[in-house]
Amino acid sequence: MELPLLALRGLVVFPGMVVSFDVGRKKSVLATLRAMEENQLIFLTAQKDLRDDDPGLDGLFSMGVVAQIRQVVKLPGDNIRLLAEGLTRAKVLEETADSPVQLVRVDECKIPDAGRNIAMQTALIRRTRELFAEYSSLSPKPSPDIIYEVIEGAQPGRIADYIAANLYFDFSDKQRLLSILHPVKRLKAVAELLTNECGVMKIEREIAQKVNGQITEHQREYYLSEQLKAISAELNGEDTPQEEAMQYREEIEALGFDKKIADKLISECSKLYRMPHGSQEGTVVRTYLDTVLELPWNKFSRDSRDLGRARGILERDHYGLEKIKTRIVEMLAVHARTGSVGAQILCLVGPPGVGKTSVARSIARCMNRKYARVSLGGVHDEAEIRGHRRTYLGSMPGRIISAIKQCGSANPLILLDEIDKMGSDYKGDPASALLEALDPEQNSTFRDHYLEIPFDLSKTLFITTANNRRAIPPPLLDRMEIVELTSYTREEKFQIARRHLISKQLKRHGLTAKKCKISDGAVYDLIDFYTREAGVRNLEREIAALCRKAVTRLADSETNGADLKQLSIGSKNLEALLGVRKFKPERVALRDETGVVNGLAWTSVGGEIMQLEAAVLPGTGKNVLTGSLGDVMKESAQAAISYIRAKADSLAIERDFYKTKDIHIHATEGAVPKDGPSAGIAMATAFVSALTGIPVRRDVAMTGEISLRGRVLPIGGLREKSMAAYRYGIKKVIIPGENLPDLAEVDAVVKENVEFVPVDHMDTVLKTALICEPPAAIPQASATATLPESVTVFPVASRPGQPLN
Repeated sequence: MELPLLALRGLVVFPGMVVSFDVGRKKSVLATLRAMEENQLIFLTAQKDLRDDDPGLDGLFSMGVVAQIRQVVKLPGDNIRLLAEGLTRAKVLEETADSPVQLVRVDECKIPDAGRNIAMQTALIRRTRELFAEYSSLSPKPSPDIIYEVIEGAQPGRIADYIAANLYFDFSDKQRLLSILHPVKRLKAVAELLTNECGVMKIEREIAQKVNGQITEHQREYYLSEQLKAISAELNGEDTPQEEAMQYREEIEALGFDKKIADKLISECSKLYRMPHGSQEGTVVRTYLDTVLELPWNKFSRDSRDLGRARGILERDHYGLEKIKTRIVEMLAVHARTGSVGAQILCLVGPPGVGKTSVARSIARCMNRKYARVSLGGVHDEAEIRGHRRTYLGSMPGRIISAIKQCGSANPLILLDEIDKMGSDYKGDPASALLEALDPEQNSTFRDHYLEIPFDLSKTLFITTANNRRAIPPPLLDRMEIVELTSYTREEKFQIARRHLISKQLKRHGLTAKKCKISDGAVYDLIDFYTREAGVRNLEREIAALCRKAVTRLADSETNGADLKQLSIGSKNLEALLGVRKFKPERVALRDETGVVNGLAWTSVGGEIMQLEAAVLPGTGKNVLTGSLGDVMKESAQAAISYIRAKADSLAIERDFYKTKDIHIHATEGAVPKDGPSAGIAMATAFVSALTGIPVRRDVAMTGEISLRGRVLPIGGLREKSMAAYRYGIKKVIIPGENLPDLAEVDAVVKENVEFVPVDHMDTVLKTALICEPPAAIPQASATATLPESVTVFPVASRPGQPLN
């Protein structure tokens, strides 16, 4: 018969044997499924080399078993669990298929008759039963089913197969027994194996008895040494475990725990009381009691409720960040009135280097609370949050309890840093473990696995930080209030450098303002030409590099006797100190170009300008999209093309352009993956410009999603995108009309230098972005949006062919 083949690793199946095993290899899984689709018969044979992951026919034993599949259970992943019953021996004749399922043609082996010598068979069966009984007495007792089958069995072949299948013989010996067809010869081989195994097990028992005798002698020596320790402790006055237990008990009673907690700790003291001196378990109990008693159960730091002092600290420590400062003062005002921070758990979200961690430290200073930072980046074990159970060697409390212990106060401020960078695996999900700690309704009885008793976290103020709110699990995000810290403007970076970074680095390098003077122009050049970031970390590194150069120059002058009193760093000598400029100035293109549009993109480190280039080529109607574009962005491009096809007449575009032209859209910086729908109107504008030959204004940028009917839909990240446009020198930004309320979050300096044009339809986008309208009239947009008073909208031309104002 032709059957699917399943290769077994280290397992031999006998006829009449029901076996359960897991199947994980793809070829084996497919073979199982193939058998289930047909007659549920499968050929099981063992592979010769256990390390071979994909054995061929030469790597398998030719003798195997035809088995019937009784049950298939789906396991996590692609694995399955198979329950099969061996039916008959069979031998492989040839391989009929190798991929994807290995199929073989097998021949059922005919079992010869046992013969007519009944007396010899009976003697052999009795001897085998005696050997089996001896084996059972030397090894762990087999199950009653195995014993019953051996005692009641009357057929030599059946007894041999049953013993071979259920006893712990070597893999090669089992395969040899499977290959023996004659039942009497097979039973003789089983008897020989049982004889050898019994001899080996007798030797093992003798060795074990000798080892036990040595252990008994070691126990006697240990008992005498313990007596000697007790005598020396009595002479030297060392504390005994009983005295230590009584001291712990007094400390527990002095702290005034609840009855349940006190009973738990006193039971540990009683356990220590009964332990001998030097016991290993005694050390574990002492460590546990020390950890519990060192926690600040009834210790609280006195909160400061002075709002004026808090405002002063925030203004002194941070420049800008008005939104977060206002939110912190509001929280402190509520705390001053109610005496509790309540359910306020803030999550500071923003790009790297904008001051999230330092803001949390300033809040602790404002409230006069102890401060501890818990870094969660890369944590993927639940025990890191909730602690390890004491059954494990080297167990310890989780990071939250350790932070409480470090602070020595029951009401500290704990910063959970990088909460968006936690992982999860088979050890648990730390984000789920944080749900209890960050839930005000539950954290009053937070239970650490190591402590095994509840600890009150309701007085603790938790503040978390993240770079990407989308990476935070929704249940955890629901327990926190999001406060966003956005990118710094050029002026904000300058003020931060002047007020904080320069003085900090001068002090760190042993310099003073008299010895090293950095001009304002040099600071602006550092921001423009040597850093490109949302925060100020790289700016601080460049200032540190200048300080190192200054220290070196001053040291060389003292060595050479030049006695350089001051090193002045300005724009002229900046390049000589730091090398060539790392970045070119971001400027608008020199001329208006056809098919080139300034798009706006949001990244985790701030906004960016993304230039989109479109080219129309003679062809057969292919659409080529390059620049590492994601699926959503590709769909936006298709939507833009469909809109242009529907509006081809009004845009003076050939109706069959999608048949006779190839359209290629490319996003610059092709190595950077890009996705999202907000580039829809930018791609549509690039397509129209390339098809009509009308250039796009170089000082216009845009962002918005496009629909098939040309409607402009809202987007996110407007503040970061507008900051990128301001930095790039863009004068006009086209935004969806529904994003008008988001302009309140845009910095005032950006609104002063950039004109925002709200649009509701693609027609208005084209009127604003193209230097002139197509020859055919463009229908007027159905609705116009209203701008706030702080934004100025300039009129656009309405006559075809006339340049836009």
